[in-house]
Amino acid sequence: MLGDIKGDGMADGSTLAQLHFGREDAERDVTEGLLLRGFLPNAAYRGALSGRKMLIIGRKGSGKSAVCMRLMADAGHDGGTVLITPDEAAGEEIRRFELQGLPGDSAKALIWRYVFAVHAARHIVAHAKGAHGGHRLDSVKALGRFLKQNGESVDATPGGGRLGERLAQGARGLQTSFSLEAFGVKAGMDLAQSSSDSEGARALRQLEVVEQGVAKAFADLGCDGDVHAPLLLMVDQLEQVWSAEPDSNSMVIGLLLAAKHAAGLYGRSARFLLFLRADIYDSLSFGEGDKFRGDELRITWTEHDLRTLALTRARVSVGEELSPEQLWTQLFPVTVRGEDTATYLFRHCLPRPRDVIQFLNACQDEAWLKHERERITEADVEQAGREFSAWKLTDLSAEYLVAHPFLKHLFLLFQNTGYVVTRTALAARFEAAAASIRDEFPAYAHALTLTGIIDVLYEVGFLGVRRGNDVVFAGDHGLPVQPHETEFHIHACFRAALGATSATDLRRYAPQFTDDRIASGNLTLAASGGTTLHRDDRLLQALARSCHSVLGQVGRAVHLTQDVSNEIEQRLLLVLDDVNHIPPGAARSMGVDVNEYLLATTHYFRALSEQLRVGGLDTGSVADRLEEEARRLVRLAGGSQGSSGDSLGP
Repeated sequence: MLGDIKGDGMADGSTLAQLHFGREDAERDVTEGLLLRGFLPNAAYRGALSGRKMLIIGRKGSGKSAVCMRLMADAGHDGGTVLITPDEAAGEEIRRFELQGLPGDSAKALIWRYVFAVHAARHIVAHAKGAHGGHRLDSVKALGRFLKQNGESVDATPGGGRLGERLAQGARGLQTSFSLEAFGVKAGMDLAQSSSDSEGARALRQLEVVEQGVAKAFADLGCDGDVHAPLLLMVDQLEQVWSAEPDSNSMVIGLLLAAKHAAGLYGRSARFLLFLRADIYDSLSFGEGDKFRGDELRITWTEHDLRTLALTRARVSVGEELSPEQLWTQLFPVTVRGEDTATYLFRHCLPRPRDVIQFLNACQDEAWLKHERERITEADVEQAGREFSAWKLTDLSAEYLVAHPFLKHLFLLFQNTGYVVTRTALAARFEAAAASIRDEFPAYAHALTLTGIIDVLYEVGFLGVRRGNDVVFAGDHGLPVQPHETEFHIHACFRAALGATSATDLRRYAPQFTDDRIASGNLTLAASGGTTLHRDDRLLQALARSCHSVLGQVGRAVHLTQDVSNEIEQRLLLVLDDVNHIPPGAARSMGVDVNEYLLATTHYFRALSEQLRVGGLDTGSVADRLEEEARRLVRLAGGSQGSSGDSLGP
């Protein structure tokens, strides 16, 4: 039992003060957070550790760098680990690197192959001194001489700050010549077999000499994975130097081609792991893309996984055992807005660790830092949720700023509306804004169509699509939005920031009668035999029956999503409740003109019907019933004044 849980089942302030879910970024989380002790081994980690997968793909915040940092920290990996994280200088060198006679992808593959070969050579020279008893094999000596002759320090930190300089130097060498005398080759003479050779052909022959030297040293040392783990070369944070331009895509494609080539060349002596953001990887198009399918592993998180992660980190932070019940019913409130708290929290996050960590920490900050509470309250969760929602809306546009710079302008189409939106309603909103958005982003005009923006909003996780009785988001299902699909839902994560907290923006009903008004009035109930009052009561009963009739139709309307059905029902129940506040025979004494009251309510029915039709939320059954009941009530009201038709009579 957790020591800080009181006997009455309440968590005291010291427990909440200790509670923390870690840092949002893996780099800080590994040094001052909970990544190492609170790491949750997942499929991506297992696939990377086993060597089965080379490409770890995931959205921003999904845990790619966490896997990378964990692998860097694994004490059991005695084969050596190199992490390459390009900065802007390094990225610029690769993006602008060209070789006459080679397409951009192939040229950039050569510069990446050079980077891998140099890192492997430096590892081998250092590794031979330590793990292999100081053996000085000729092949190892040759690598040491090559590094010195080409300005590559053996003692430099792997993957360190000299990457930009190393790339610049490597680019010059590939475009002109390296010093290859360490391998018995005079670059300017032996490799220039023909004056007609292209720059690319000469660069390739030079690089092959270096790579063969590395492969031979690995083989001579016996570093084939049997004696110790292989060298692990990892590339992360490529998004820092990527743009949606062709040369950036070539940079990434070149990396993929280089890693594939090097993995085959060095065999079990070296392994390669590339951590790529999903939007970058999915934007690539190249002929050999199908050859990487078996190397891919996409990071996905279920609610169960995220609950486990949250509990694991909570346990580490408080320093003792913590049960799920203690976390979710004692430190957190039992429910939020009538929903199980954990379910509410995870439903309002995108399914990735960073979002969960941010939201849960925000709840703790709201309760303990701002209000010095001993436990998190429902109000704390709701306030943290509003702040978190604003963060995430901003973060989403920043995440896709390169690929979809117009994204934040699309969010305006959903402000202060219902979170359920149909294709029809979205078409009307977009039509009004399309010209200005296209004028601001002319390069993206081809994508700024109704179909285009729906695809983008679904792809980034902002909109889900209704399929049957479920609403699915891009991370839940691989199928893109289909042309026949017409109903979309804003993800719960973004609703508070947009002011879209109800299912629809149906006109609200303003009740005319309250218990307070009735309690404070002097009601004089007339005799039941009064003709006018008898007719008023029957009109009000007819209005109540109309409400029940429409409610019944809503219950049978299987085409309506549950959230929309609930909201229509809430509106109608307000009307019904208002009618029920008029006691029999009391309308006149309350100053109610029943005819006018009935006509005002029919106007409301027709307004609801029109909103359902214009918004595309209803295919006809509920809207039709509202219209039918409105017409019937108007006829009845007219009949009470002496007209023919559905007269109530005396």
